[in-house]
Amino acid sequence: TGINGFVGSNLAKLLLSKGASVFGLIRNHNPNTLLYFEKLNEKITLINGDITNLALIKRIISEENIQHIFHFAAQVEVGIALSYPYLTWETNIRGTYTLLEAAREYQENIQSVIIASSDKAYGSFPVDKLPYKEHYPLKPDYPYGNSKACADMIARTYAIGPNRLPIIITRFSNIYGPGQMNFSALIPDCIRFSLGFGSFHPRTDGSHYRDFLFVDDVADLYLIISETLTNSEKLHGQIFNAGSNNPVNIKSLIYKIFELIIDKSLIEKVKNSISFPKVKPQGEIIFQQMDIDKISQYFTWNPKIQLDKGIKITAEWYKKYFTGNKKT
Repeated sequence: TGINGFVGSNLAKLLLSKGASVFGLIRNHNPNTLLYFEKLNEKITLINGDITNLALIKRIISEENIQHIFHFAAQVEVGIALSYPYLTWETNIRGTYTLLEAAREYQENIQSVIIASSDKAYGSFPVDKLPYKEHYPLKPDYPYGNSKACADMIARTYAIGPNRLPIIITRFSNIYGPGQMNFSALIPDCIRFSLGFGSFHPRTDGSHYRDFLFVDDVADLYLIISETLTNSEKLHGQIFNAGSNNPVNIKSLIYKIFELIIDKSLIEKVKNSISFPKVKPQGEIIFQQMDIDKISQYFTWNPKIQLDKGIKITAEWYKKYFTGNKKT
């Protein structure tokens, strides 16, 4: 689900390279995505519909003999969730239990179900309690984090209850990389500006700290998790965090992006032109960091792409994208 989104399209690209038959659910046709820009849509089966349509999801799973499910469909913007909590809960909570109920009815075919949750499900913890660990209680204060926490608990019920579906819940830190078309997110917005294709207005005062993961590392990890889950019943209902284990200050990250992309003679001028708001926005957690000990132990995984390299790769992709889509 969510195959036309950022992570979904990157995972589809990896699955295609491995020879998989890929089926994707999309609600709205949006050609301005990695899926269409790289013509992945021509190699997969796309099905139009809503994630909350139980009859449709059941039909897809049964008729296409779906074996592995990656659930990415979600309303992911914190700001939109604050303004439209009902819409967010309908998509993120109802969408999740609709998918899992359909999978339950055809579970003889299902080998793995991966639920993409979020670090926001934990809510806010004091810095001395970080990084987030999988056993921490979920105590989100805002609609988006709340939606993810609710979906996680529902998923665990389907995994460890009488149904015993092969489900793993993943809570990853902020993901960035090629194909991220949500320009309310910091890294794509800042890169777009640095390349000369738009303006940039920071949403925070820059004092926040965030943990970032490059999307190729994420896609690789999802594939590893799915393959391992297929052959391991003890993983049913497990929760795994992932991140870089190296949170960065947001203001420093913005300046780093400028320094990696903008002409050196213009960097100071650009830095001086940026105004950081003094008021902290509602819904933003000050410090986030994920503990990766558990996921490293279970899957012998560690992220490969460091932040500087990831930003450069991402900037090159956007340069090609914006050059080829000058209306954007």
